[in-house]
Amino acid sequence: MSKKEKIILEFSLNTSPKLLYNRISTPGGLSEWFADNVNSRGKIFTFYWDGSEQSAELISKKTNDHVRLRWLDEGEDEYFEIKISKDDITGDVALIVTDFADSDDIDDSTSLWGNQIDDLRRALGL
Repeated sequence: MSKKEKIILEFSLNTSPKLLYNRISTPGGLSEWFADNVNSRGKIFTFYWDGSEQSAELISKKTNDHVRLRWLDEGEDEYFEIKISKDDITGDVALIVTDFADSDDIDDSTSLWGNQIDDLRRALGL
């Protein structure tokens, strides 16, 4: 199995870090844009989409800053992270998404994240 490549994507969102953090760190918030439904038990989050499910372990989180999860069926050094970035000068807020994908799946993964963030924008009323 080949090692996946790290991809980093940035999406501008005109909203507060506190509001974003709720959407990226809680099962209810993630259910609004990331998956059809999300449950958590301890550090394990289970995501449901159209009859399929996938579980991830919460590796780290920092209030109003980031969440990092690792799919349980992926390698130990592969994860996905959603980080909130706020420019101190302009006040602009962005989400920085770090993920891993096979080299032939990078375009699909990038497109999928773009669609997910569009869903997040709609959930936030942006």
